Amino acid sequence: MTSPYHISTLLDKMSSVDKDFRFMATNDLMAELQKDSIKLDDDSERKVVCSVLRLVEDKNGEVQNLAVKCLGPLVKKVKDGQVEVIINSLCNNMFSDSESLRDISSVGLKTVILELPRTTPNASNSAFRNITQRLVDAISKPDLNQYVLLETLDILGDLIQRCGTSLASFHEALLGSLLPLLSDPKPLSVRKRAYFALCYLSVSCQQALFDTMMGHLLRALNVEKTTPTSMANTRTYIQTIGAIGRQAGQRVGPYLEQIISLIMHFIHTEGDDELKESCLQAFEALSVRCFREITPYIPQIYQVCLTMLSHDPNYNYEDDADEDEGDTSMDADDVEEENDDEYSDDDDISWKVRRASAKCLAAILGSRPEMLVEFYKVVSPALISRFKEREENVKADIFTAYRALLKCTNPKMQAQPVDGDTMETGDSPFSLLHAQTADIVKALHKQLKDKSVKTRQGCFGLLTALVTVLPRALDEHIGAIVPGVVYCLNDQTSTPNLKIDTLSFLTVMITQQTPEFLHPHIGAVIPAVVAAVDDSFYKITSEALLVLNLIVKTIRPLDRPCSFNFQPFVGKIYSSTVKKLKASDIDQEVKERAITCMGQVIASLGDMLKSELSSCLPIFVDRLKNEITRLTAVKAVALIARSPLKINISAILPDCIPLLASFLRKNHRDLRLATLSCLDALFQAYASSIQPAQYKSVLDELPPLISDMDLHISQLVLTLLCTITDISPKSITQANVLPNIFTLLLSSLLQGNALTAALQFMSKLVTLKLPGLDFDNIYKMLTKQIYQPTDVTSAAGFAVHRQAFRSVAKCIATICVAVPDRMLPTVNRFISDIKSTETSDSVKLLSLLALGEIGRKTDLSRVPDLQTIILSTFSSQTEEVRAAASYALGSVCAGNLQSYLPFILSEIHQNPKRQYLLLHSLKEIITCHYVSTESMAVLEPHVAGIWDVLFQHFESSEEGTRNVVAECVGKLSLVDPDTLLPKLREHLSSPSAFVRSTVVTALKYMISDQPQPIDPLLHSCIGDFLATIGDADLNVRRVALVAFNSAAHNKPSLIRDLLESLLPHLYEETKVRKELIREVEMGPFKHTVDDGLDLRKAAFECMYTLLETCLDMLNIFEFLNHVEDGLKDHYDIKMLTFLLLVRLSHLRPSALLQRIDKLIEPLRTTVQAKVKANSVKQEFEKQDELKRSAMRAIAALLTVPDSDKCPQLTDFVVLIKSNAESAQLFESIQQDAATSFTTQHSVEAMEVS
Repeated sequence: MTSPYHISTLLDKMSSVDKDFRFMATNDLMAELQKDSIKLDDDSERKVVCSVLRLVEDKNGEVQNLAVKCLGPLVKKVKDGQVEVIINSLCNNMFSDSESLRDISSVGLKTVILELPRTTPNASNSAFRNITQRLVDAISKPDLNQYVLLETLDILGDLIQRCGTSLASFHEALLGSLLPLLSDPKPLSVRKRAYFALCYLSVSCQQALFDTMMGHLLRALNVEKTTPTSMANTRTYIQTIGAIGRQAGQRVGPYLEQIISLIMHFIHTEGDDELKESCLQAFEALSVRCFREITPYIPQIYQVCLTMLSHDPNYNYEDDADEDEGDTSMDADDVEEENDDEYSDDDDISWKVRRASAKCLAAILGSRPEMLVEFYKVVSPALISRFKEREENVKADIFTAYRALLKCTNPKMQAQPVDGDTMETGDSPFSLLHAQTADIVKALHKQLKDKSVKTRQGCFGLLTALVTVLPRALDEHIGAIVPGVVYCLNDQTSTPNLKIDTLSFLTVMITQQTPEFLHPHIGAVIPAVVAAVDDSFYKITSEALLVLNLIVKTIRPLDRPCSFNFQPFVGKIYSSTVKKLKASDIDQEVKERAITCMGQVIASLGDMLKSELSSCLPIFVDRLKNEITRLTAVKAVALIARSPLKINISAILPDCIPLLASFLRKNHRDLRLATLSCLDALFQAYASSIQPAQYKSVLDELPPLISDMDLHISQLVLTLLCTITDISPKSITQANVLPNIFTLLLSSLLQGNALTAALQFMSKLVTLKLPGLDFDNIYKMLTKQIYQPTDVTSAAGFAVHRQAFRSVAKCIATICVAVPDRMLPTVNRFISDIKSTETSDSVKLLSLLALGEIGRKTDLSRVPDLQTIILSTFSSQTEEVRAAASYALGSVCAGNLQSYLPFILSEIHQNPKRQYLLLHSLKEIITCHYVSTESMAVLEPHVAGIWDVLFQHFESSEEGTRNVVAECVGKLSLVDPDTLLPKLREHLSSPSAFVRSTVVTALKYMISDQPQPIDPLLHSCIGDFLATIGDADLNVRRVALVAFNSAAHNKPSLIRDLLESLLPHLYEETKVRKELIREVEMGPFKHTVDDGLDLRKAAFECMYTLLETCLDMLNIFEFLNHVEDGLKDHYDIKMLTFLLLVRLSHLRPSALLQRIDKLIEPLRTTVQAKVKANSVKQEFEKQDELKRSAMRAIAALLTVPDSDKCPQLTDFVVLIKSNAESAQLFESIQQDAATSFTTQHSVEAMEVS
């Protein structure tokens, strides 16, 4: 803790006559004040404040500045009385005769306002009110010095912006003082500060005062309209309205009709370009902040913008157009000569009008995806025609506007992906853009060689956006673009950023375009790119190497035949790349790109470089030895090994393989993954060149990697073992991998690709018949833990986890298929175990699952009474055994429908008690056969019989039974849609709610994300199924919403045309219904049950899906109404609405911005909610998760442009940060969100490259 003596010493030095002593002492005092440990008593506070205020008036400027900096931490440490002293002193100095003292005091006052803590409202508000009173009194004085007035207005603006709501008692006085300052004869600087203060006031003032403010402005504009007196006044009033619109947003909505009418009148005023600019800036602000209310006026606004975009009265563009028509080809000299003669007029400010028009259009084009077709028909051609703009800055804004249009058209921002059907639709944005591509290229062709670097950068930015939105758009226009690309790369005046942008465009273009269209121009591009590789700036070199990598893939694609003659370019590409590969004193990024590029060069062109490989390949070994470059080098070696050219790299294999084996010990996951893939490729490609000792060095490193801690690595290890087993079977006997593999097979996490790889390895291993690894030994090792358990791992008393039984069963079935002569004895062994009363449930469970897996792979009809034996276990006391028996019966039947299916159908009819399990067996049969056309053909003759049995259970009282029946019917309908779909449709009108729910649930299983023959039939009748969203029965409505969600997620095209009729029903189900809430008595307690909760959850889940897939079909403001209601609902609903807010902040930020003020209050309630002290642990956990999710939503709202202008949001964030625990949580959430955003963009960049 800082001692009073130390502070006293500093104060003495601050009074020194030596300015250096004063400076150093003040600096030390500021350091002390910034410490949390400092505590000042009343006397010390008074002395410190007096000393600092005295130094504010010091004659030395450096000491004054440091004293002002001290005020920030000081006001946080002293009590209210001393804060008042500081404020009074600074306010008095503000009106001093000394100009320097006024300057420094105004800075000090701004510092105090900024630093006063908002978390102690009483003290801060008192100080703010004190300042406001002094300043309001000052600006009311007619003889106030103009400079003082400017500073006073600046400080008032800061005050109102920071704490407008706490100054409510001054709002009326502020309004009365500020409005007169908007008009002549006040200077422009005063008027500008006055309207900024007014726009901040408009956010926090009462509605009556806001109405007074807007009424005054509109009356003044009406007066100017009828009897013009001062254009300066008109400009100021319009600028004020624009500023208020930008700050207050939705509050301006009721006045829009008058505002638009007045601005439309003034924008056509002749001779005042500054007024036109102000009108357009007002339109821009209103378009962004009054998003919904201004929608009817958008066509009118963009038409005016297009007119103003061509407003250039002092320049004739027709001469340029004639020149273009006469000669479309040009060289650099022509461009320079033209730019030297370009028109210039310093007094011409019409460019401001054009710039404001472009910015307004950018705001509109980037936020109205529902109007894209109209924009492409009307706005796009006009913008393209204005690419010829003569002013560089205006042209850049026009490019920005067009890029905003392209960004809004980007498939990632649209619900509908770009496909053939979309392109063929004459009125789709993509087809319209495609039709205009030629005009875009023609307009940019000349600009690519413009003297202005900024213009050329804008061109490449626009072209990059175009190719990103519309792949292959430039196929037919590459010839017009390549000369500009080459010019920018070779031009000595090109800046590094321009070259990087040019190379980035080349990267995207080569990635997206058809190679055949690029081939004629490769000869012109390669020399320019090779020259860029030798550039002294590392970023240019890095980008150029990436382009060179892509060029290599283009000139000789290895996945398809190509007739292009690439041989003339091999030498240039190789020599350029190898130079960078050998260099050791270059940037890390360049090293990695050079390694990757050379890997691609050797993989694609290595057969042309046989003499060079001897000197080049050893460099890869050196790079493998380098810790920094080894990961990139591993990937490059793997790329070479996979080349179909079979490049001979046997010379480096003795050095490479031990190095790669050592990498498997490194604690670097990406390195391990790359190494395993590389080794697999090397072993497959160069088996004859690899010695047994090298296999052993790798095999010794593999056992620790086989673990359920990382299934991806385990999968790659098992794949590598399969490769080694094929090449060198004896090596496997030397590897100690089997214990780890058998442990992995018993893991509860094993599934998917890792399990498939394990099965593949076991299949190969058992066929080798190695000593000690024949069928019987492998079988014993697989089943040892189940037949001879060492411990019980589950509450049900099973030897291993349930998933482990399935993994082992699949493995047994795999080795049985691999060794057919051992299959029947194994099946008989399982049958004996099932029959025996001595066997444990674990053994029976394995036996049943294994029989099922074997039955799926082969016909077991030759085994007598198999179905009866399995059926007998349906009466087991253990639920898991009964489920396994059901699975086994269905799987065995799938192997021979003719023999077993009649038995199952008969049993379903005759044994009501076993119906549920038998229906699950039937489900397994259908699931096995609906996956492919061939298997469907096998099932089709039996469809009618299955349908008859299933139909009898449509009206089952058991929901579980109905769900199984619905899944069976849905999947069965995929086999014979023409027959079954009409039957299902008929039952939609059934009087039984159970039948209707079963039919609608079946719909969910007919819809998949892959094309199906049933799709056209579904499209024609899905409306009848989904109409049950309005059904009288609660459960029918719920399953209809689930089906709706499935359709929206997997095949949105099925429901897009129905949304207009379905959305009202969907939104209706988001509301809380009191009639569905009931109280249930549980002993002495009463528990509230909401029967409508599941229905609302289904509705909000459906809304989230529609946001992902059908965004362009939604009325976003109506959508937001229901999101707002959801924020006040049950825990589960709140969690969903928080996710919706996060998604909306990315997809529709402009619309969300208008509603932020309404969203904050429920979010605040959630974050501040407290759980009762005597609540159970789960309640605390739920509240913590709810709070975290709410903060994620708040962090997302903060990313919305202009959200910082919402005082409710900023106040709420300040409140969160005022609590140490909440602040830490919020900071971590923001960091996670930023990391996620960065990762997403990195993935997108990797996809491009």
